[in-house]
Amino acid sequence: MRIRATVAAVSGALALSALAVPAAQADVHASGSASAYRAAVAKILGNGGKSAFVTSPVAAAQPYKLNVTFSNFKVTKSINVGAGGHLVVPVTYTLTHGVEVNIKASDFLTVPFLYRDGDIDSFGISSENPGTCTVTSTTTANCKANLDIYPGEGDLTNDDAGARWTAGGAAVAFNGQDPLGEDFDPSKIGVAQQGDLGTTTVRRISKLTVDAAPEPVVKGGTITVTGKLTRANWDGPNYTGYANQPVQLQFRKNGTSAYTVVKTIKTSATGALKTTVKATADGFFRYVFAGTATTVGASAAADFVDVK
Repeated sequence: MRIRATVAAVSGALALSALAVPAAQADVHASGSASAYRAAVAKILGNGGKSAFVTSPVAAAQPYKLNVTFSNFKVTKSINVGAGGHLVVPVTYTLTHGVEVNIKASDFLTVPFLYRDGDIDSFGISSENPGTCTVTSTTTANCKANLDIYPGEGDLTNDDAGARWTAGGAAVAFNGQDPLGEDFDPSKIGVAQQGDLGTTTVRRISKLTVDAAPEPVVKGGTITVTGKLTRANWDGPNYTGYANQPVQLQFRKNGTSAYTVVKTIKTSATGALKTTVKATADGFFRYVFAGTATTVGASAAADFVDVK
């Protein structure tokens, strides 16, 4: 399971839930100087208290509020996630800053993130690497980044599906300070965080199968159509049956382009589907699931039946 690091200012007033890779694992999915700074941020501002500064000669010092704000955050309305792998979700946003903030500095970081149910301090979805920004004026820049999700490594639980996720942005300016150095001064590090930049949902991907038999079949005979509806189980991680869901059986006559609804049936406790129809003509059968608030809809690949 990947462990998220919740990055917070020592005062407790300014929390950064933006950096998802903890110091001990900063190089698992990222590389280079950006990764080193992410690790440093987790070390400096993590743990939500002054204990993070015990190695500093000015341990009582706190980061200052950085003059950076975020706007025009763009993210897809629905993030559809399977049971495993690595999902990359592109986002864009505008960064506005004071003239004293050098966003071109190699030790300046900006990171987008998502948090659940309006709680900006909750664990969320974040970016493995800092955003890249293109300067548009002396105080603004257009930025882009990726949100990174590893559902098979603990980034999501089934409870996260269908919840309201809110977008936020965070920035850290190290201003030449080396967090791992003996003379590092936390008060010279700037930190900014902003929430309520937009909303999205995170939903579980579903899969649907169909099998119409026998094939071929005599006209007027009985066709048995089976299948199964499953969906991503982030607590697994695997795909498990989706119970008691309405699914349409649709048919398209060979030589035509449109499907018609034959009937609607519900899945069993294991997600299984089974029904019968009369054979009338050559054609294609498929099951179609419309989806729910927590789960993306799906359509099975059509199965052709030859009617003699």
